[in-house]
Amino acid sequence: MKTIAISIDEASLAAVDRLAQGAGRRHGGVKKANRSEVVRQAVREFLAHRQRHEREERDRRILSAHRDEIERQAAALLAEQAEL
Repeated sequence: MKTIAISIDEASLAAVDRLAQGAGRRHGGVKKANRSEVVRQAVREFLAHRQRHEREERDRRILSAHRDEIERQAAALLAEQAEL
């Protein structure tokens, strides 16, 4: 694990401290606030959100590029089902 330094405004730092203290209480008692774990979790969640967003954007572009063909195939399938 690497150690880094970041700059953070007072309000955000206070919020991180509240989250860290709350997490300590949820895990069995009073625990020293662990800012690092809160920040690591936030980064993991942010990266997962970004990856999901990028996948969805890629899928939208693909669907948009093939919209006419998808609509044609859907219409053909519905027509075939209507005949049965």
